[in-house]
Amino acid sequence: QVQLVESGGGLVQAGGSLRLSCAASGSMFSINMMSWYRQAPGNAREGVATITSVGTTTYADSVKGRFTISRDNAKNTVYLQMNSLKPEDTAVYYCYAHKSPGYWGQGTQVTVSS
Repeated sequence: QVQLVESGGGLVQAGGSLRLSCAASGSMFSINMMSWYRQAPGNAREGVATITSVGTTTYADSVKGRFTISRDNAKNTVYLQMNSLKPEDTAVYYCYAHKSPGYWGQGTQVTVSS
């Protein structure tokens, strides 16, 4: 079974930065396509960013130019660097491993104050 442990969430002011981490165990992380999702109060969970096993990245339009997804296969860890944060970015952020079946992290809270 895959376990995903997230860290790095917190409270920041608008315009600030955070880096989220998601450490995987129990599988070969390097073969997984990994994604970050987020869910704000009252909203559906939405995709934020994806990175493939070879490093190709995609982003939601709302975060392009501000967020960067990356991975360190030696550490079995995926990151989400979030810059120029806005109050609209406030949400619980989840990492997801694309396997059969897929696996979700427990989520980490990001709060951006105005």
